[in-house]
Amino acid sequence: MSPHQFELLGIGNPIMDLLAHVDDAFLRAHVAGDKGGMVLVDEADLTNLVLKLGGQYAMTPGGSAANAVLGATKLGLKTTFLGKIGGDITAQDYHVNFTAAGGDGSRFKRTALPNGRCLSLVTADGQRTMRTHLGAAMTLSPDEITLEDFRGAQHAHIEGYLLFNPALAEKVAATARAAGCTISLELSSFEVVNIARDWILGQLKQGVDIVFANEDEARALFQKDASYDAYAQKIAGYGGIACVKIGKDGAWIARGSELHRIAPVSVAKVIDTTGAGDAWAGGFLYGHLRGYSLPASGTLGSALGAECVQHLGPAIPEMRWPGLRALAQSLKQG
Repeated sequence: MSPHQFELLGIGNPIMDLLAHVDDAFLRAHVAGDKGGMVLVDEADLTNLVLKLGGQYAMTPGGSAANAVLGATKLGLKTTFLGKIGGDITAQDYHVNFTAAGGDGSRFKRTALPNGRCLSLVTADGQRTMRTHLGAAMTLSPDEITLEDFRGAQHAHIEGYLLFNPALAEKVAATARAAGCTISLELSSFEVVNIARDWILGQLKQGVDIVFANEDEARALFQKDASYDAYAQKIAGYGGIACVKIGKDGAWIARGSELHRIAPVSVAKVIDTTGAGDAWAGGFLYGHLRGYSLPASGTLGSALGAECVQHLGPAIPEMRWPGLRALAQSLKQG
């Protein structure tokens, strides 16, 4: 058990997810940009899209880093979160959900603005196309980030969506290092990598303990096609652990001369891929921070990711957690 007050601190945008099943025709008619990505929009555009759904959507707390942290929390890690929530009922619900799951809610920043929201449009193939208005979350300023925010934390998990604000991302990474935290970076989206590639590569050169990427993000980072194991080895060549997630085909994990193929967990039906990569990261972080081997940590990540895709939204139903916690304990010596 870690001697730290918190084993895991997540840093990112505390966003409420709005989830809707749509067909490809809806995307073509109403959503500009590529299917499967994430694009920032203003409040008016998001509200207009929501209205076109005619009330046919569900709502659940989300945010990339928060999803990962909540998964690790449900498995038993001591966790907290750094991000800015609003002053409305959406923000209140978000905070209550995080603390009810077992996370510490004392490090949220607050503002009177509305809370951030993300509309996740899920097609029949399980792909999600996201349009996000950051709201309160985007007002988090580099000046608000202090060493005190990281006090007592063993590991800082940074979501890639912070990279839309380069000065904030830089302050978070520098302060985490100054506080003595180990660091993981979730690349989050190929759009993120496209706009922040130089910053990411610069961070890798400084030293990032764990990098989480999917196949599209790894391709965008290196700007060339390669095998997924080659992507993992190239990222690990900077000195940390590389986790390259390849959806239904599992994952590759590399560290130094180690290279591990993580087998996928097959599911009968994919309902929604929203949050699956975050769930994978949450499982891996639990295992890694509790001293599990890389294959065991990856196996746990794969189990959480597979469970996540069988439900609408990033939240895994409460009734599924006893089995996942039992699996985590069985992998302890792995």
